[in-house]
Amino acid sequence: MIDLAKPVIGPEEEAAVLEVLRSGQLSLGPTGPAFERRFAGRLGVAHACAVSSGTAGLHLALRAVGVQAGDEVVTSPFSFVASANAPLFEGARPVFADIDPRTLNLDPEAARAAVTERTTAVLPVHIFGFPADLPAFEAFGLPIVEDACEALGAVHADGTPVGGRGHPAVFGFYANKQMTTGEGGMVALADDAQAERMRSERNQGRAPDMGWLDHDRLGFNYRLTDLQAAIGLVQLDRLDGMLADRARVAGWYREALADLAAQRPLGLPCEDAGGDRRGWFVFVVQVPPDGPPRDTVIERLREQGVGCKPYLPAIHLMSSYRERFGHREGEFPVCEDVAARSVALPFHPALRQDEVGRVAEALTAALDGPI
Repeated sequence: MIDLAKPVIGPEEEAAVLEVLRSGQLSLGPTGPAFERRFAGRLGVAHACAVSSGTAGLHLALRAVGVQAGDEVVTSPFSFVASANAPLFEGARPVFADIDPRTLNLDPEAARAAVTERTTAVLPVHIFGFPADLPAFEAFGLPIVEDACEALGAVHADGTPVGGRGHPAVFGFYANKQMTTGEGGMVALADDAQAERMRSERNQGRAPDMGWLDHDRLGFNYRLTDLQAAIGLVQLDRLDGMLADRARVAGWYREALADLAAQRPLGLPCEDAGGDRRGWFVFVVQVPPDGPPRDTVIERLREQGVGCKPYLPAIHLMSSYRERFGHREGEFPVCEDVAARSVALPFHPALRQDEVGRVAEALTAALDGPI
């Protein structure tokens, strides 16, 4: 089986974890702040707040920009479910708008049409590592929380790294991401008060200086351990190389699938354009609408030893969202079409060119099979 995803972990990560283990400071020690400083420096922002997951970061970021019960947050229905769930943690409602058919990101005009008097924030997702149109969303004049969990290494057209524009921007470090701490996340941001609030709330509402145990606000256990931060520091050292390896694998895929895409409407990830550059996270294709169903293609790929999965489902059509908000098919046609045809192919920095060739052959055979 060709693995769908695989982290790059070596002896350097092992040594870093062992050093923390031997120090006796497994959490709330010096390694976490060192990781935050390095991460903030890479993006050119004033603050980075390490958290236990990207989901935790989204929750804290929405709280920091003032989202409360009864509010609305405009966001994308084509994403991992955490970006839609996070407003619900505060009793707010995620309000969906359709996506752009090329980038698969939240469409700014559709998002603007979804804004109401109850809208208190916009939550664009840099889906699959491609930069969302932040200048368009900034023109709304509303607080922005960026879901950059899939976009480390991406760059906006003006040269600013995704996460470096000053809005709370949330990154995730799950094992399939551009870098990993196993589980974990980071919120990059510019605002001092927001950063102070997040650092308190991630640690049960304790004062940021840790000077006492008088928890003066509602908080959560959203800390990142020093063990995870130690891995993160080593992964930051590796990051440029891993990003380059991912881009090389993506290039191999484009070459291997070029003829197939020319012969039939196989959707490939959009090319970089206008200065926007993707930070490669996954390689997702959309199977042709006139061929075998997506789930049939996945079954055939797996039978040929190719790890793959449907990626991503339309959030508004998940049973919990249908039941809670009355969503139905046909509300967001671009999202629904893309979600119904999307397949994530094996993608990670260590993938070999011959393996990419095998995947391309297997995909061709799967699409050539009976409908």
